[in-house]
Amino acid sequence: MRILLIRHGESEADLLDVHEGRADYELTERGHRQADAMACYVKENYVLSAIYCSTLRRACQTATHLCERTGIKMNPEDKLMEFNNGLIAGLKRSVAQERYPLVEDTPMHASVYEQESMLEFRFRADYMLSKIISETDSSATVAIVTHGGMINQLYRAFLRLPVDSDICFATGDTGIHEWRITKDRRVIVNANITAHTKGI
Repeated sequence: MRILLIRHGESEADLLDVHEGRADYELTERGHRQADAMACYVKENYVLSAIYCSTLRRACQTATHLCERTGIKMNPEDKLMEFNNGLIAGLKRSVAQERYPLVEDTPMHASVYEQESMLEFRFRADYMLSKIISETDSSATVAIVTHGGMINQLYRAFLRLPVDSDICFATGDTGIHEWRITKDRRVIVNANITAHTKGI
């Protein structure tokens, strides 16, 4: 099977310089153009059988472009939402730094500022990856439209990295990551494809 991980397009929070996370901002006009260009690229290069997406608006709006271009129905999943950043969500970065300074060495099972723990975040990724693999035919291609933080957690689950791994994977607006899974191999075919956004 093939999995396409796709980050949402530019959102209003990107322009406001705020912590997004669970703050539910919409796509900008540019974000919609990026999403439509991504959808055209996917349609031209893949045949999808399913589209899963985060229930936050910026991801749903991005996935809508993909649904409209491919004719595939959207499967919204709460567990694909971005990291629950609690009291920091929607705050200007300078304000958040003053009110809620970084707490060093927080255990993986614990959290601060009404956030979820890193263990909970990773569990959501493990759960969704297992669910999608089990629901998908070995010859099929599925798309997952989500967020940068969740994409990194899904990578760590895919590669079976430890929960506290500090390995990160860059992903731009509507960046596409392609994986292939067989009975005995997990392959990263492409990472952070953004050619479709050139000039947007």
